[in-house]
Amino acid sequence: MKISFVIPAYNEEFYLGKCLRSVLSQLDKQPDLEAEVIVVNNASTDKTREIALSFQKVRVIDEMKKGLVPARTAGYKATTGDLIANIDADTVMPDGWLDKVLELFSKNEKMAALSGPFIYYDLSDLYNFWVKTYYWLAYFWSRIFVFIFKSGSILQGGNFVINRKCFELIGGFNPKFVFWGEDADIARRMEKVGEVVFSFDLPIHTSGRRLKGEGMILTAGKYIINYFWTLIFKKPYSRTCADIRFKN
Repeated sequence: MKISFVIPAYNEEFYLGKCLRSVLSQLDKQPDLEAEVIVVNNASTDKTREIALSFQKVRVIDEMKKGLVPARTAGYKATTGDLIANIDADTVMPDGWLDKVLELFSKNEKMAALSGPFIYYDLSDLYNFWVKTYYWLAYFWSRIFVFIFKSGSILQGGNFVINRKCFELIGGFNPKFVFWGEDADIARRMEKVGEVVFSFDLPIHTSGRRLKGEGMILTAGKYIINYFWTLIFKKPYSRTCADIRFKN
């Protein structure tokens, strides 16, 4: 089994290095595992590309069409792995993340996609408490939707791993999506070809800059409306996304 990491990066010079060090640290603990790490430089105007190239085990792909989905698509096309791990440039993998991914996929041959929650390393414990409550409510309702409507599984963009064969069956990423609803669309289509699993045992640490910049209520509202819009109408509700870049 080979795993490919795809990391889209638009002007991420303040976060990318920490992300890559966390990935490579875990790969160093798995010397027998076939793996590749691909950073997609998505029309960056800062030192993102130079930082990515400073890591010998990292390959850089340039995608000048700005947007999360075009970047993920370009990265995916460059991969050769059986599993594709999609994380963000401001994420940090906690110890054991990779072990858990390999364990869960090896135990379930029907699994098409695997995901877990975010833990915001730069937000307060209170913020993270409400975020965790949000995840539990979302997971609860998603199980009801799947039971009744046979659709409604959830994935967290920036913390999901897909089975390549299953992803090819659904035709890859949907170019209609720019940012909001991208993960809901993948979950909706992937559950037609296999199991989509959301595990609270697979958290990843990330920056809360979007919650800081747009506010928790507005951000949660955008996630919710795009989730239902994607589920019902199979297209995004929000077609634009604000760029929020803070120093770490």
